[in-house]
Amino acid sequence: MKFIDRAVIVMKGGNGGSGAVSFRREKYVPLGGPDGGDGGRGGSIVLVGNEGMNTLYDIRYRQTISAEKGAPGGGQKRYGKKGYNEIVHIPAGTFVYDDETGELIADITEHGQEIIIAEGGIGGRGNAKFKTSTNKAPHYAQDGLPGTIRRIRLELKLLADVGIIGYPSVGKSTLIAKISNARPKIAEYHFTTLVPNLGLVESHAFPPFIVADIPGLIEGAHKGEGLGHRFLRHVERSRILIHMVEITPKRNSPVEDIDSINRELDLFNKDLSLRDQVIVLNKVDTLTESDKELREELQERVGHLPFFEISAVTGEGVDALIHFVAHKVKKSRISKEERSDQRIIDRYT
Repeated sequence: MKFIDRAVIVMKGGNGGSGAVSFRREKYVPLGGPDGGDGGRGGSIVLVGNEGMNTLYDIRYRQTISAEKGAPGGGQKRYGKKGYNEIVHIPAGTFVYDDETGELIADITEHGQEIIIAEGGIGGRGNAKFKTSTNKAPHYAQDGLPGTIRRIRLELKLLADVGIIGYPSVGKSTLIAKISNARPKIAEYHFTTLVPNLGLVESHAFPPFIVADIPGLIEGAHKGEGLGHRFLRHVERSRILIHMVEITPKRNSPVEDIDSINRELDLFNKDLSLRDQVIVLNKVDTLTESDKELREELQERVGHLPFFEISAVTGEGVDALIHFVAHKVKKSRISKEERSDQRIIDRYT
């Protein structure tokens, strides 16, 4: 399925049904009076988070989504049927904006989380509701009100515990394929990965967590260079970043690569440059004696950060890396739960 992380759609709530103009007519009931019923309320558009989805592809090409109209009222004070709500499933991790004002309407982060985005119109009142002591036979009823119409913008930011970042071709896809159930495209050329890949890392030794392989970043990414800032937003949800580098004659010093990528993160969102990072030197199985100086420079430069040397191809060092990251994820989840509990306590004390 094609990865789509942005969509603009018009949402229309169903119109309310019209009230009825009707009079009771029975053989032995003279002056039966008005008995027109109310129209039914129109259906609403309801957005529902779905953790089984990781793309907006299913709704990207639906220019308009409409809910069912309410049915008109009938005689004998019969109310019109309410229109069915239109349920629209979107990936968990989607921001919902009003496309005209830019206002953030909702942040759908959980499976089953719901929000009514376009309410249905109220049904009109039938003529039975307009009977008074001075007007016992009203010949009019209300039309139903129109449903809400909103042009919304959906922007997906993947919900991943760990994001793997780095320059193109440093081995991010190989690593995620090694440690998770993701099966990304892997090839020996730049920008093999054109969309983020999500994978689930599972083991009996730690709780499962989700990892995302972010398409290769380059200098100027925050301005749209390379694959641009389109995919930088998918890093924003990650609690921990695995920052992968390599030593190769084709690239600059890995230290310069780290500094360059961190500048891009900072320019895009200052909070990202403060996120926990684990520096990973990949492809150690291919290093030579001539790479020793750069290797030592890298170790000295990242001395204050967690540092691992691995080979995503052979598996060397991968288990140690993943167990360390799993421990960090577990700690961050506990911290998040504690903050949530504290907010609840503060609210009721």
